[in-house]
Amino acid sequence: MEPLGQDQIRASFVNCTKGEAKGVTLPARPDEIPWDEREFLGWRDPKATARAYLVLPYQGETVGLSLRVAPRPKGRVLLSNMCGLCTTTHPLSDIALFSGRRAGKLGREGNTLGIYACSNLGCSRYIRGELKPDVPQPSETLTLEERVFRLEDKLHRFVERVLESR
Repeated sequence: MEPLGQDQIRASFVNCTKGEAKGVTLPARPDEIPWDEREFLGWRDPKATARAYLVLPYQGETVGLSLRVAPRPKGRVLLSNMCGLCTTTHPLSDIALFSGRRAGKLGREGNTLGIYACSNLGCSRYIRGELKPDVPQPSETLTLEERVFRLEDKLHRFVERVLESR
């Protein structure tokens, strides 16, 4: 991913107002982010833990999504679940449902889309082995390049669905 400044990150959001984008708490100083090792910039808002953000390159532009994090379900029998982006298996407490308002008219009408993903949005770090999940992983024979492609493909499909009505 190409390095981005704070203004570029804030200007990238497609499913929230300019005022909401201006109020986004950014994850770190942009010069501290290892951009060349990330397929996307994803973070949870430390001031509002029910908010999260994704920023990524998509079809030649930078697209940012404002997301809501659903509360953990109570009484679930599942002990683990798989991230819908990087396919890392986690204990159920480390997977979250992220939902985002759709762009354009559909979003203004209240339509949203969701995806189950690593609750820390550390998918780029998991596929590289920088982070280790707390549960054993299924054996996988894909190369890093193939895992990166799969992650980018899943991200782009999600963004495409959010943007459909724009």
